[in-house]
Amino acid sequence: MRIPGPEPRPDGGAGAIAAAGGLHTYQLRLHREYGPVVEFQLPGVERAVSVADPVLLEATAHIDKRPAELFAFLSPLCEAENLQVLGAQEHGPWRRILLSVLAGRPSHERHLPQFTALATEFADRLAATADGTPVALQKELTELSLRMIAAYALGGAEGLTDPDRAVAAFEVVLTEHLGRLYQVPDDTEDAAAAAARAERVDDALGELRAIVDRLIAAHRSHGRTDRSDLIGALVAAGQQPARIRDTVMLTLLAAHHTTGVAVSWTLHLLGRHPEAARRVADELDRVLGDRAAPDYADLRRLTYLDMVVKESMRLFPPGPYGAREATEPLTLGGYEIPAGATIFYPFWAVHMNPRYWPEPEAFRPERFTPQEAAGRPRLAYIPFGVGPRSCEGAQLSMIEAELVLAVLLKRFRFRPAPGHEVTPIERFVLWAADDIRMTVSPRDAG
Repeated sequence: MRIPGPEPRPDGGAGAIAAAGGLHTYQLRLHREYGPVVEFQLPGVERAVSVADPVLLEATAHIDKRPAELFAFLSPLCEAENLQVLGAQEHGPWRRILLSVLAGRPSHERHLPQFTALATEFADRLAATADGTPVALQKELTELSLRMIAAYALGGAEGLTDPDRAVAAFEVVLTEHLGRLYQVPDDTEDAAAAAARAERVDDALGELRAIVDRLIAAHRSHGRTDRSDLIGALVAAGQQPARIRDTVMLTLLAAHHTTGVAVSWTLHLLGRHPEAARRVADELDRVLGDRAAPDYADLRRLTYLDMVVKESMRLFPPGPYGAREATEPLTLGGYEIPAGATIFYPFWAVHMNPRYWPEPEAFRPERFTPQEAAGRPRLAYIPFGVGPRSCEGAQLSMIEAELVLAVLLKRFRFRPAPGHEVTPIERFVLWAADDIRMTVSPRDAG
């Protein structure tokens, strides 16, 4: 039985993706039109099948292979090899190192004071400018998240002297190389403009590599030995210097984007839903009293805040999709998927599947009460991915996000900037086209 999907196009599908505003919005459109399993064109991919049903996804959750061509845009960040497409035999041991560092609850608790200090410093800067001038939250929060991952796993925040330059450099490199995947080439660009753009990309990549080198040098001077020491763990495991530098680079990329983007989308949604914002504030007052920030035990008591963050990541998953390469033939929903096909996990489309999320576009944190969650398939909510290639720092990211939100929402009210339109776009993560601009005011100012 033929898998449903649009008719082939001479341009390999690039025009349809560009017209939809990116691959994530294109997949939303495809699944609304053709159902839970869709075959579609993607430049450079021989056969692509997108699956938006969580029950059907279970049959693919064991796959430990990523399609190399789809993740080629990350190759320029890697000195030795693209770590996102390591073969399963190499990927397993490398993943275990990352999990040992990033997923350890004792390490999370031990570093909470550092996270709190960084979040409080950020809140103090907001307080100094809380005069009604809109704040570009995604930019500011990704910089904060970059400082947090450096403090936790990469030798200390002091090794990252210019987080704003790092964020800007990542954006330049990723925009260029991600765009080559499925954007229509600009035939109107002249040679001089193309050369200038290439120079900007090379300069940005050089800046990122210099940042990684400074972090590794700072780590050596400190000689850290605790279990949250990623560089030390890689050295102890016998990883080569180039592999260590590549791991630091991709850790910086993934960790700062995930947390910063999740917090900014959550504040955006709370700004549009003041009743939910009031419930969060009331819970913070009840749990924290006069304290300005939660301790580790408090985070588990902030149950409504946790539901708000999860609902935000359902509506705006930081990573809009994942992908695997079928290592053997599969049958999904009655359709035959051959070995070698690229299987897409369209996180956004999965999260908007009305069969499991009634009125999916509505913001309803109560979807994540234990009772509601128990009635859904396991893979109906997958903001951090699926199976052996899922995000190693998922727990750490949630702790950082909820801590930052607790610190900010205990002190401030966030409201949408008048006249500012927030439009999701794909830029490796689910970004906002012109940032998320909000006004900030002290809570006691009403």
